[in-house]
Formats: sequence, C-alpha cells, structure tokens
Amino acid sequence: MISACKTASAKRVTAVIPCYPYARQDKKDKSRAPITAKLVANLLTVAGADHVITMDLHASQIQGFFDIPVDNLFSEPSMVTYIKQEVPDWKNAIIVSPDAGGAKRAVALADQLNLDFALINRKRRRDLSASMTVPTVPPTPAGSESGSHPDSDEEASATDKMELLVGDVHGRVAILVDDMIDTGHTVGLAAGVLKDSGAKQVYALISHGLLSETTMENLKDLPVEKLIVTNSIDQTDRVKACGGMLGFIDIAPLIAESIRRTHNGESISALFKHDYF
Repeated sequence: MISACKTASAKRVTAVIPCYPYARQDKKDKSRAPITAKLVANLLTVAGADHVITMDLHASQIQGFFDIPVDNLFSEPSMVTYIKQEVPDWKNAIIVSPDAGGAKRAVALADQLNLDFALINRKRRRDLSASMTVPTVPPTPAGSESGSHPDSDEEASATDKMELLVGDVHGRVAILVDDMIDTGHTVGLAAGVLKDSGAKQVYALISHGLLSETTMENLKDLPVEKLIVTNSIDQTDRVKACGGMLGFIDIAPLIAESIRRTHNGESISALFKHDYF
C-alpha cells in the first residue's frame, strides 16, 4: 500500500500502526535468531514511508531502528481514565508488573494514580530442554510473533514459578499491567501469584490484545476479575463472544488526533499529557 501511494506520486506517506508487528523480536535472544523488528523497520522505510505512528512499543528503542520520524504514543492516559471510572475502590488498588521488564511502565501508571507499586519476579528453568518447551497454539493475529522470546507469553510456560518480589497486595485490588497478551500464560501465572498473596481482586490491563484462539477458549479460567485491552487490534467480535469477561479501551480519539496534528504539521507533544483527553 505504501509503495502504491509513492508510485502514484503521493507527496508524503505516514504509516499508522497502533500495534507494531514483531515488536518482541527486538534483539538477538539466542544464536542465529533474527531481529525481525528491525526488518519490519527496513521494509517500511524501503517501501517509502516518511513517518510512522505507533503505540506502546514493546521496547521504545525500536524507534532507533528507523531513519525516519517515529512517534510512539502511550495508552497510559487512557488507562488512567479507565481505572478511575471502571475499577471499584481504585484508590486502594496497587499497580503490578508481571516482570522486571515492565516495571517502568507500571511505575509510571502508579505515579499518575498516586498508588503503590508491586513487582513479580519470574524464575525460569535452567535446563535447555525445559526452556525449549512451548505450548502448541493456533496461528495468532497479525502482529504476533512466532518462536520463543524471553519476554513473550510462550516462555512463561517454561517458568518454574513466579513470586511476589516487591509490594503488599493483601486485601487490595491488584491491577496487572503489561504491553501484550497472546497465549495468556504470563497473565494467568501472575494473577495466580497475586491471588495466593491475598489480593481481593485482580484486573489485567494490557496494551495490545493479540489473544490467540486458545486464549479465548480458556479466558474464563484466568484468575482475573476482568481482562481489559485496547483496540489497537479490533476486539469487537471477541468482546461479544466473552460477555463481561473481556473489555477494551478505545484509543481511536488518540490515534485520530495524532493523525490530524501530523497532517497539519502541528506538535503532538500534548498527546503525551495525562489530562489531554
């Protein structure tokens, strides 16, 4: 599509990709592994994109893969609004990261809500045969990655256990925050730890809901009160199928305003403020 626009003499092409594909493959996690996130950046640039707009990159350093401007929008302001409006007793809640990699994201959200922060530590198996064991799942939607990756849901199946490392969740509403859910293993294990630690309720707020077919079938078994994702990937049919178990945060106003400002040559800095919408 980008190439077709450039061939048709388009003056400028902006690629709007709310869920950046292969974002978890942003580094070599083992010998001879590809850095597919960089390959996607090359493909977009060679095709003729002049500007990229995306949201909640798995690693913000992916912006450095490009030689063109990249705006990485945040869903955090929308999540803040959702928590205040939809989570009961949110002022007594605690924001939880399921691993160290997501700690910065969770701390930022906790600071905006003036809430406490908790961190779960993931202990992995050391033997190679165990770490290479991953569940067999059907193909996932566009934007999902195949293969194992240290930060992916799939590798949670090769985890001995998770344990609460920082924070006290006993008798409180725990809000689990992550950037992506695919098979649901990470969320399931983390929510189980929070329940075992005395959390009253567990809500899971995830930026990108890839949600494989297996995950949808087993959604009711997740030990969470509700799973909330953004509509960076269309969730209409899934929400209807799951009833009240699955909800979504509409990021359309954020994306629309970023497109308008980019088209008119305006600054998008205001979109990073938590009180904009």
